[in-house]
Amino acid sequence: MKDFAARIAVVTGGGSGMGRELVRQLLAEGCHVATCDVTASALDETRALCDAAVRPQGTRLTTHSVDVSDAEAVERFRGEVATQHATDKIHLLFNNAGIGGGGSFVTDDRRGWEKTFNVCWGGVYNCSRAFMPMLVAADASHLVNTSSVNGFWASIGPGLPHSAYSAAKFAVKGFTEALVTDLRLTAPHVKCSVVMPGHIGTGITSNSRKLHTGNPTDVLSPLEIAKVRARIAHVNPAAAQLPDAEIQRLLIERERSFEADAPMTAAEAATVILAGVKAERWRILVGRDAERLDAMVRETPESAYEADFYEKLTSDVGWRLGMPPRKA
Repeated sequence: MKDFAARIAVVTGGGSGMGRELVRQLLAEGCHVATCDVTASALDETRALCDAAVRPQGTRLTTHSVDVSDAEAVERFRGEVATQHATDKIHLLFNNAGIGGGGSFVTDDRRGWEKTFNVCWGGVYNCSRAFMPMLVAADASHLVNTSSVNGFWASIGPGLPHSAYSAAKFAVKGFTEALVTDLRLTAPHVKCSVVMPGHIGTGITSNSRKLHTGNPTDVLSPLEIAKVRARIAHVNPAAAQLPDAEIQRLLIERERSFEADAPMTAAEAATVILAGVKAERWRILVGRDAERLDAMVRETPESAYEADFYEKLTSDVGWRLGMPPRKA
């Protein structure tokens, strides 16, 4: 599939970040797109941006409010796509939706841990299961699953647990790699790719917090402030004495910086992903940090979770994964 013109693509998590940029770039190439997100207002923003952009005449965009961790909701989504695009087939499925959170299996709330896992892994499974017949029905098609560098390195550094997200992203990577052989044997016209981004400038930290807490604002509740203080104090004990206003400021600044100061934008990441799909690469690393980390883990896997490994990584690539880049 060397171009996307007149194809039909389904993109999950299209309300922001890489999902939104995939939608915009696919439409610009003349691809019809059905996109979903759990946040309706974010979908409205994506549609407004797409409607304001120049794209080939007749290119269709439909938006759908869907929680991809809910199998019944995903089945309804598939029905909506079939009806609104008048089709029994799709050519591209981008399982991009994901959230962070649920860091510790030991100390974090089970509900938060499972919500993260069920969106990041369950969403990939539910959508792949629901849309696979439509992929098979096409003359040529491609399944694209977004994992992460945390799909081969289950850490964001030695100071913080990261088990729910990492476990889910390992599952996405393993599932997609297993499909390479499965599809060759059972549906050779269907290709698949696993995408492993490093630090990409998206709103995932802010969006995840809001989805987990049910608080859509940037004003933290007393309970939220207490939880943030505990996380920061785990790394820096002096943070236990910080006033509430400073905790609030630190969190909002971290969320802003994660998106604004990232080494790669969501639009740049989407371009890399689409180029990888056109080249039929089953493994797509996104970002220089992803490439370096992949090489380091392969070189010395048994030291991957030691402090000196992380220090070497951050020294080599020049920024901390998931944190603001270091200033020169």
